[in-house]
Amino acid sequence: MKRNIIITEDGSTTIQIPEWNEQYHSTHGAIQEAQHVYIQNGLLHYVEINQAESISILEIGFGTGLNAFMTLLEAEKQNLSITYKGVEAFPVSSEELKQLNYVTQLDVSMRESTFNKLHEVPWEAEAQITSNFQLIKAQKDFSEINEKEAFNIIYFDAFGAELQPELWTEEIFKSMYNALKENGVLVTYAAKGTVKRALRSVGFHLKRLQGPPGKRHMLRATKVF
Repeated sequence: MKRNIIITEDGSTTIQIPEWNEQYHSTHGAIQEAQHVYIQNGLLHYVEINQAESISILEIGFGTGLNAFMTLLEAEKQNLSITYKGVEAFPVSSEELKQLNYVTQLDVSMRESTFNKLHEVPWEAEAQITSNFQLIKAQKDFSEINEKEAFNIIYFDAFGAELQPELWTEEIFKSMYNALKENGVLVTYAAKGTVKRALRSVGFHLKRLQGPPGKRHMLRATKVF
């Protein structure tokens, strides 16, 4: 399927699939979306509420590596120890990676080798990217995730429910619920009624939050016994 690199409104790049009229990140700003949804309302929220220093994260949709890279940078800033698992069925190509401008837009030009390393390390193998950040990438469908109480945070960054409704079902969210530890959180850019109902049906406590630029709302779901 054809994929293009486009510039979003905050100057950062993303990948677009013309056939679907769908992007990997918000066209209103890829970096802004990642910061608001996953870093601010996911990682930093969990750290503040739980006074956590060691955190395990599962990302559903590793994609361009933007969420992982920004999490790595935040881990260094906050002196956190992060174990990060990124699941992706269709990895981006080396040619696509060369066109992504996250290092420049985040003003961390000296970290280009770190960003590249996220993509260069082998799939299915644990890799110590920095002293604060350990990564394992898994190339598989989201339906194959079967970990139990393994993660503190899930970044749920799958393609939209309009295009791939099978990724937003009760069955998928049940596996997400099972994968989280107690008090774990799942954050996603989505806030549709069908998504809220599916999350609640498997046991999550939901909070609807202000969305990133260009979107009214997002969701944070917490696993509370």
